[in-house]
Amino acid sequence: MVNSQVPGGVCQSRACAGCGGRISDRFLLFSMERYWHTRCLKCSCCQAQLGEIGTTCYSKGGMILCRADYIRLFGHTGACSACGQSIPASEMVMRAQGNVYHLKCFSCATCRNRLVPGDRFHYINGTIFCEHDRPGSALLSSHLQGNPVLPDQKVC
Repeated sequence: MVNSQVPGGVCQSRACAGCGGRISDRFLLFSMERYWHTRCLKCSCCQAQLGEIGTTCYSKGGMILCRADYIRLFGHTGACSACGQSIPASEMVMRAQGNVYHLKCFSCATCRNRLVPGDRFHYINGTIFCEHDRPGSALLSSHLQGNPVLPDQKVC
């Protein structure tokens, strides 16, 4: 995203990608190969004016996002935490403890059954277990070595 001052203070030939109106402001934004009024380039989720909160924005799946919402929706890399492959913007995802997963990859480490919304699961040291396959306490203490066990969770 580039915040530009228009030479001479007025831009008469640019149309805003957000509202379609002519940009006659002193400042305009250029992002995703299009021009924007500073008030029109907003995050699709939180509606923050992106020119006011930083110099970067993200675009995925037809959405324009601030950094915080991009990370919240797609994780830090936009990749599945289980398989490492990219997650297409149009694909539904599952989330656990800040990690993002393909639907098919969000499964129990023991029985490999896929977890769906409503299922209870355990997230232990970065590993997902279904409600029935949580490792026993002896295995947990040797496996975790000081890492905390997170409370049971439910897929939403």
